[in-house]
Amino acid sequence: MGLPFGVIVAAAIVLIWLAMSIRVIQEYERGIVFFLGRYTGIRQPGLRIILVPVFRMAVIDTRTIARDVPPQDVITRDNVSVKVNAVIYFRVIQPDKAVLQVENFLYATSQLAQTTLRSVVGQHQLDELLSEREKLNAQLQDTLDMHTDPWGVKVTNVEIKHVDLPPEMQRIMARQAEAERERRAKIIAAEGEFQAARKLTDAAEVLSAEPSALQLRYLQTLVEIGAQANTTTLFPIPIDLLSAFMKKLEVDTGHKPGPQPEKKLGSGTEEKE
Repeated sequence: MGLPFGVIVAAAIVLIWLAMSIRVIQEYERGIVFFLGRYTGIRQPGLRIILVPVFRMAVIDTRTIARDVPPQDVITRDNVSVKVNAVIYFRVIQPDKAVLQVENFLYATSQLAQTTLRSVVGQHQLDELLSEREKLNAQLQDTLDMHTDPWGVKVTNVEIKHVDLPPEMQRIMARQAEAERERRAKIIAAEGEFQAARKLTDAAEVLSAEPSALQLRYLQTLVEIGAQANTTTLFPIPIDLLSAFMKKLEVDTGHKPGPQPEKKLGSGTEEKE
């Protein structure tokens, strides 16, 4: 004798109800359980039985979430209109607050990031926005983290991705960068000439202290000139180059070389043929 049809239907309904009540929570998730609309606690990862519809469970992902902040039109403190976008990294550290304190923490965090980006960038000049990117990122992170803390959301990082400048501002900055490069090139050339002049001064002092060094340098220059292929070079011989030989001759002969004195004829003599 088989079971009544009503019993079979009731058993099937109970099995379906039990199957719908079985929930699996992943390792990176947390379950927020409500009993008839009242918060009862947090369920940890694993197999859980939630008897619907008496119990209801909201599952919150606790992994780090990355969201793009859409480009925002911002006017900097020095009245330059720019378009800035960013990326924000955050995670839920208190799942119960993320459900109880805010309707949709993802949407709320995204909207807050947009308004904060406009506010923070508007407080700085364009040069600071371009050169002090890390400072602005830290300020954005601190501001967002302070406002999302009541929601149980931790903002771990904010990065400004791109800054779009008006075309006329791009041309001005290009001319400014070119002028800066020219200034640096002139400074480097002037420093090189100054160092070269100083070295030449030092070399002149050494050569003036040792006349023989000057003569050796002159001979070396002649060797370098003579090494050129098929060239004829006319050069003067400085007297200083022969001074050493003249001093040697004076020591050997005992008198200073020079032109011989002319002989004068007496007034009372006649020249004979």
